[in-house]
Amino acid sequence: MKVKHIITACVLGLALPLGSCTQNSTSQDGAATQCEKKEVCIQLYSVRDLLKSDADLEPVLKQLAEMGYTSVEAANYNDGKFYGMAPADFKALVEKYGMSVLSSHTTRALTDEELAKGDLTEALAWWDKCIADHKAAGMKYIVTPWMSVPKTIKDLQTYCDYYNEVGKRCREAGLKYGYHNHNHEFQKVEGKEVMLDYMLQHTNPENVFFQMDVYWVVRGQSSPVDYFTKYPGRFTMLHIKDHREIGQSGMVGYDAIFRNADKAGTQDIVAEIEQYSCPVMESVKQSLDYLLDAPFVKASYSK
Repeated sequence: MKVKHIITACVLGLALPLGSCTQNSTSQDGAATQCEKKEVCIQLYSVRDLLKSDADLEPVLKQLAEMGYTSVEAANYNDGKFYGMAPADFKALVEKYGMSVLSSHTTRALTDEELAKGDLTEALAWWDKCIADHKAAGMKYIVTPWMSVPKTIKDLQTYCDYYNEVGKRCREAGLKYGYHNHNHEFQKVEGKEVMLDYMLQHTNPENVFFQMDVYWVVRGQSSPVDYFTKYPGRFTMLHIKDHREIGQSGMVGYDAIFRNADKAGTQDIVAEIEQYSCPVMESVKQSLDYLLDAPFVKASYSK
């Protein structure tokens, strides 16, 4: 979520993807057709520019539901609230429009002192409150969206221990805990260990899953499918993203990614649109239309 967004004039040829599935589409013989219903979550960071105040959330949720998104991933947990709302109220508002609250991006970084001493007491107390709030909001997952590259392997191991404990507490509360990558996780710590690989190897699969952001893996000069093969079953969630609208750049091999999703262990997919070629709502609609049209995207990945 660190990339600065760019809004440019909508390119005529990008108005709708080829074969776009719309509510009023017709077949070649004139018979009415209907879009296949697919479970697609949207990361609400995608519509951040439209959420200038708490009052903006409801009309945005209504439009997202009407497009066909089936659930949301929050990006605004703060002081026990989601977008200024109590957890139960946020859940009720999302469900009012027929969607569910799937997950949330939030975290509590360790201080330099906590890293040095390895004392996680205060941080874990924060997580206990966080987990309770996410439980009340009806969340299935909590995902840490960002971690800087640690200076040492020792610090990286401390974070792995930390995430293992957070994940254990989430599991005991009936939630699942995961980590979302960017491209900096493909750097080597102390010139020895690739950060992402180390995390995959030193976290307990029972407590920590990974939410692969497929775009950032490609930008990290790596292959999502190679990671599925090397670490099968670890990627419970996928962030489906592109340079702008999903499917727009041609640089992400979605076909191969989705055809290997079972190997990855994927149960839920989340669309995230960080940069736009056109107005925000048109951008997130184009991205959803691409996924609805794509024959290689299944209706559901839930087990």
